[in-house]
Amino acid sequence: MKKTRFTEKQIVKAIKEHENGRTTQEICRELGISTAAFYKWKQRYGGLEASELKRLKELEEENSRLKRMFADLSLTHEALKDAIGKKL
Repeated sequence: MKKTRFTEKQIVKAIKEHENGRTTQEICRELGISTAAFYKWKQRYGGLEASELKRLKELEEENSRLKRMFADLSLTHEALKDAIGKKL
């Protein structure tokens, strides 16, 4: 997963500032991001607190790790099935 240069607190703070009436252009100019990036943040993280966002990222990392483990195990399983099938 691509690592962002902004912390969860910075992302939540930017979204909250926008909800409080600050313009998108001002926030984007200050952070050095595009408006598309800001709206992606808002779509993905809108309504979350910093602690919830941190937990979400932890769960996403764990999910990707488990998916990799499953892929490795299924490859091993298929290789063993092929080896047993050829012997019989």
